[in-house]
Amino acid sequence: MSRLFGTDGVRGLANGLLTAELALQLAQAAAVVLGHDRNTSGTRPRAVVARDPRASGEFIAAAVEAGLSSSGIDVYDAGVLPTPAAAYLVADLDADFGVMISASHNPAPDNGIKFFARGGQKLPDDVENAIEAQLGKEPRRPVGGEVGRIQRFSDAEDRYIVHLLGTLPHRLDGLKVVLDCAHGAASGCSPQVFKDAGANVIVIGAEPDGLNINDGVGSTHLEPLAQAVLAHGADLGIAHDGDADRCLAVDHEGNVVDGDEIMAILAVALKASGKLKDDVLVATVMSNLGLKIALREAGISLLETGVGDRYVLEGMREGGFNLGGEQSGHVIQADIATTGDGLLTALTLLDVVHRSGRPLADLAADAMTSLPQVLVNVRLDRRDPDLVERLAGDVADAEARLGDEGRVLVRPSGTEPLIRVMVEAPTAERAQQEADALAAAVRRLAGV
Repeated sequence: MSRLFGTDGVRGLANGLLTAELALQLAQAAAVVLGHDRNTSGTRPRAVVARDPRASGEFIAAAVEAGLSSSGIDVYDAGVLPTPAAAYLVADLDADFGVMISASHNPAPDNGIKFFARGGQKLPDDVENAIEAQLGKEPRRPVGGEVGRIQRFSDAEDRYIVHLLGTLPHRLDGLKVVLDCAHGAASGCSPQVFKDAGANVIVIGAEPDGLNINDGVGSTHLEPLAQAVLAHGADLGIAHDGDADRCLAVDHEGNVVDGDEIMAILAVALKASGKLKDDVLVATVMSNLGLKIALREAGISLLETGVGDRYVLEGMREGGFNLGGEQSGHVIQADIATTGDGLLTALTLLDVVHRSGRPLADLAADAMTSLPQVLVNVRLDRRDPDLVERLAGDVADAEARLGDEGRVLVRPSGTEPLIRVMVEAPTAERAQQEADALAAAVRRLAGV
């Protein structure tokens, strides 16, 4: 049997892989592993539950809360909130654990369940394995006064907003920003945060109906944001994904500023203020080669990890580093948060722009020069764990052709039946040529 947990929790088609029955069973298993087995306070364990606005999140949340409360866990239902808000609230409430129901940037029919341990920390593999192992065992079934209770976490959003504003050293008066909330979990709190911080805010993608999350908007569809920035003469634009743990940006000319560039800007700013721990940035192997070159010139080391913000977090924890992230816009500021937080990243970026008095375009251009990079996703009929290994010869040929002027990375997606082919080269045309050739090899070997 394949492992149920992927790189970011359990994710799949709602009512396909992710059924109400599975959600209930996962909650019952987590109640034991994260709640009763780890609770030493003598009081009933507590859990925070939040979700993004997908329609399926309603029945999945109901199943999760039923599984938890029937297993003797008191549930604080935080409603629709970003993933990083759920992580923060677990720590703020001193709850035993938390549950976030979201499929992040995936389309609306998908959904997912991820868990946070005490303190809002993501789970290591061994704890996820323990939850999977618990699935096959008899759940706890307390009766009478020992069953858990479910209550609305009525001030959850306010707590999170106050926390975010408390991280901002200066107000953002005078900045005009367009926010794209992806019709997702940040649609309520993100506009409020930036207005309270003093920015002049124009909002798009903030009318969730349960079915339109990530649909043509958000961090995976930046064209509407770029158009809005130009139309309103804004200083910059910020795009979240469905659960708002990501942040990508658009400068005043409509150019995309990706996660690598954002990390470079923040790393340089932190180093200048003496706050970048050991002058190290942690990023994944998917980050552009130009980031490593720029950081080296700035006197900053780059620690590379596997793909997924959980592996970035592991690298940060092991080395005690305080800044890391992914090209996709997951940025982790470990001095402030336990996970990637798109709202926090955006606030920090706007603060750097505001204090510098310079346009985001200039800061991004100074921070790094990206090598042309092409990413091709090849969808498979099913997961094929040996496919990348069988592709080794084709990858070696591509690497030999590129030499020191580029690089190749081929890997399976941790959340979908995809093979991701990434190529960097001196020109976009060369990168596209090599990526297309490798994608064709993937399709040939996979028979798709």
